[in-house]
Amino acid sequence: MNCLHVPKIMMPKEGTDLYKWSVIACDQYTSQPEYWQETEKTVGNVPSTLRLILPEVYLEGEDEKQRVDKIHDTMKQYMKDGTLQEMPEAFVLVERSYGKEFSRFGLVVEIDLETYEYKKGSHSLIRPTEMTVEERIPPRLRVRQTAALELPHIMLLIDDPGHTVIEPLMAKKDNFKKIYDTDLMQKGGHITGWFIPKGEETEQIIKLIEKLADPDAFKEKYNLKKEYPLLNLAVGDGNHSMATAKAAWENIKQGLSQEEMVDHPARFCLCEVVNVQDESLEIEPIHRVMFDVNKAELLREAKTYYEARDCEFVVEDGVFVEPYADEKVHCFAFFDKNGAGTIKVSQPAWGIAVATLQNFLDEFLSRHKECRIDYIHGRDVVEALGSQSGNMGFLLPEINKEDLFKGVIVDGVLPRKTFSMGEANEKRYYMESKSLVKKS
Repeated sequence: MNCLHVPKIMMPKEGTDLYKWSVIACDQYTSQPEYWQETEKTVGNVPSTLRLILPEVYLEGEDEKQRVDKIHDTMKQYMKDGTLQEMPEAFVLVERSYGKEFSRFGLVVEIDLETYEYKKGSHSLIRPTEMTVEERIPPRLRVRQTAALELPHIMLLIDDPGHTVIEPLMAKKDNFKKIYDTDLMQKGGHITGWFIPKGEETEQIIKLIEKLADPDAFKEKYNLKKEYPLLNLAVGDGNHSMATAKAAWENIKQGLSQEEMVDHPARFCLCEVVNVQDESLEIEPIHRVMFDVNKAELLREAKTYYEARDCEFVVEDGVFVEPYADEKVHCFAFFDKNGAGTIKVSQPAWGIAVATLQNFLDEFLSRHKECRIDYIHGRDVVEALGSQSGNMGFLLPEINKEDLFKGVIVDGVLPRKTFSMGEANEKRYYMESKSLVKKS
C-alpha cells in the first residue's frame, strides 16, 4: 500500500505577514509560559497560526474549552474570509536554516493514516520511533476531533543514505515556484518553500520513497539476519500529534461508507519528510526534569530498583561527569538545588541509556502522584529548572542517529521521548495547513 498522498495545501493570502503568521510547534516550551506570552506580544492582532493551535503549556488548563472553541471559530473564519486559500494538489519542498553550517531540507506531504499505527508491536509501514503514551491522546483529541483545519508540525524520517529523494530536488529548486521565504520569530531562523505540483515529479518522489522499503534492499541495509516488518517512514517529531490524527480518523470513519472513506480529508495527515541522514540533522537526547520530588527518596528508590535487576548503582554528589553510554555503564548527570551530580548504572539491563533511566522514572512516578515529569531539549534549561528547589534535572548521553531505524525495526518502539531532532527553536514552525472537512 502506498503511504503518500499529494495534498491540497492551504496558504495565507498574499500580503500576509509570514513572520507573524508562522509560530513554533505547540508541543514546545511546555514549561515556559513566558515563551508563549512573548509570542503573543509579537503576533498582536494580525492573522497567525497562533490562533489556530493550542500551545500545550495551556493543555488541560481551566480555560482550555474556551481556548479550543476560539481556535475552532478562527479556523472557520480564516477559511470563510479568504485569510487561507487552497492551492492545487502539490508537495512543498522546504529549506530551513538556523545560522549553522547546514540547512535542513524537507518535503511537506500527506500520508495515509491507514498505513500508520502507533500501538506497540505494530507492523505498519509508518511507525513511531518512540512509545506512544495513549493517555496523552484524549486531551489533544479535544482540539483535533472537530477541527476544520490541520496544521503540521509532525516530522517523518526516511533513511536515505544515498540521498536519492530530497537532496536532488534541492539541487533543482529554482525550477519550482517559490511560495514563501521568511525569517521566523523567537530565534527560529529562516524558512523557504517551493511548490511541486502534482504530476510526474510527485509520482517519482513517491516511487523513490517506496523503494527505500524494498524488501531485499531493506534487509541488506540493516544487516538483518531474519525477516522483520518493513519500515518505510518513522515518526521523528510530533509523535502524539500523529497518534491523535489517527485516533480522530478512526472515530470519523465509523460513520462513513467504504466509498466515503477513500478520499476523506481526515484520512490523510500533513507531515514534513526529512532524511535522517541530512547533514543538518543533529539527533539530540531529550533530557528529563522531575518536579515536586524528594531527591533522597528518589535516589534511595533508584538504588533498590536497579540492584533488583542486577545492576550496580552509584551516585556521586557534587561531581559532574559528561553523560555517556557503553555496554558496561550508562552514566547520567543531574542537577538539583545543591548543584550537579552524577549517576552511574553498571551492567545495565537495557540496550540504550534512555531506557535505563525512563523505566525507573516511570515506576517511581506510578508510586508518587505528587511528582510530575517534563521532557526538555536544551541542556541550559535542564540545569535552570533542575536547580530550583524541589526539582531534579537529568542529562542523557548522546545518541547515534544511524541506530534509530534499526532500533525500531529490531526492538520495536524506543522509550518515549528518546531523542529530539535539534533544539527547541529548530522545531517545525507552522506554515501550511489543509482542510479536514469534506466538501459537499
